[in-house]
Amino acid sequence: MMGRQRAAQAPLFYAFNLDDHVPADHLLRGIDQFLDLSELHAHLSGHYSHTGRPSIDPAPLIRMLIVGYCFGIRSERRLCEEVHLNLAYRWFCRLGLEDPIPDHSTFSKNRHGRFRDSDTLRFVFEQVLARCLSEGLVGGEGFATDASVIKADASRQRGVPGAEVHWDKTTPLTRPVREYLEALDAAEEERTPPKNVSLTDPASQWTAAPGGPAFFAYSTNYLIDTKAGVIVDVEASPAHRTAEVNATRTMLERTEARMGMKPKRLMGDTAYGSATMLEWLVEQQGIEPHVPVWDKSERSDGTFSRTEFAWNEQDNTYGCPGGKVLRSNWRAFKVPRTGVTKADTIIYRASEHDCRDCSLKEQCCPNTPMRKIARSIHEHAREVARKIATTPQYLRSRCERKKVEMLFAHLKRILRLDRLRLRGLHGAHDEFLMVAIAQNLRRMAKRLIPTVLEEAKGLPA
Repeated sequence: MMGRQRAAQAPLFYAFNLDDHVPADHLLRGIDQFLDLSELHAHLSGHYSHTGRPSIDPAPLIRMLIVGYCFGIRSERRLCEEVHLNLAYRWFCRLGLEDPIPDHSTFSKNRHGRFRDSDTLRFVFEQVLARCLSEGLVGGEGFATDASVIKADASRQRGVPGAEVHWDKTTPLTRPVREYLEALDAAEEERTPPKNVSLTDPASQWTAAPGGPAFFAYSTNYLIDTKAGVIVDVEASPAHRTAEVNATRTMLERTEARMGMKPKRLMGDTAYGSATMLEWLVEQQGIEPHVPVWDKSERSDGTFSRTEFAWNEQDNTYGCPGGKVLRSNWRAFKVPRTGVTKADTIIYRASEHDCRDCSLKEQCCPNTPMRKIARSIHEHAREVARKIATTPQYLRSRCERKKVEMLFAHLKRILRLDRLRLRGLHGAHDEFLMVAIAQNLRRMAKRLIPTVLEEAKGLPA
């Protein structure tokens, strides 16, 4: 017999509990267990007036942003609609069935105001990182670093050559343009005009690094602990190799200063194997560089490479395969010279007389009168990195370094951050911090909550 729903008078009162309708294994339950915003109000107290109409509580705003970045909800308008309809989202944001949802404009107002002035997102990130530390997910022994290019919210058609760009300051400028011009005015050194500048987001970098047509982009720089893949710091930078390497320095210094963590070894790709970076790691920081050395001295034309020449530390000379000597100075100068070039190298030269009569000249320097070798002034640090590369620990580090690549894949494929929504370097900074917060919270929920549930059911972990 077919049943029919009976039309009845709607009840005057409902007994409804949001907590009963959120599954025990829901991701937000795990995230809620590890997210502590109890100190947020004290952190922001100096940015609110003691008089006037009460504002919207900042804690639900942060929770709503976490929901958006955890589930790839990129639009704040859509985020407000989803929180309005989804019971689990309402429960996580501490909103009852009858509580109103904040307007989407509230997010931008707070982001460009008190959140940015007080560095609130950095504060929340460090609170989450501190919880990762207390849960034992951070070892502190080995860190890995890398950068990934994220498209900026700027059209390729809205770019002009850097030498031709002109900003009309008599008309109102957009926020990204104002921030860009303020950064140029505050810079200590004059910047070389870039190849292309976006009129929409001038701080973004014109790049073709991933391959294919060039576009405007930023780089998100991650510093992760390799024990469980927890992000210990994140920094936004232009999509340029030098800026990415400098961002790694900033992250290592900030992590030590603010979190008291300093790794014994740092893993990275060849971009972080420059002589200056290796010198900074080895000599100034005392960190083992598990990084391939950036070296272009190997020759592919059949002639002798630099490795064929023996270095004599005591005499400050190189010995060639023919038994001759290469020196940096062949005569004494009245005024001593360092011999250091603009590239931070010292040129060692053989005697033209020795090379002219050498039987190995065709294998050594067939197109030049004498052989030259450029030696970096940071060669000691480069040698340290080369020795580390021959150890079994280095092979393990190469595998562990892939954890940061997995985070970038998760960021783009699962969290859908393949293109920024906010403009300017500050906007990129905010988005990268929020997605790092979401990834760390998801990491704790995925790794720790299953164990908690199994213990609650009486099952072996």
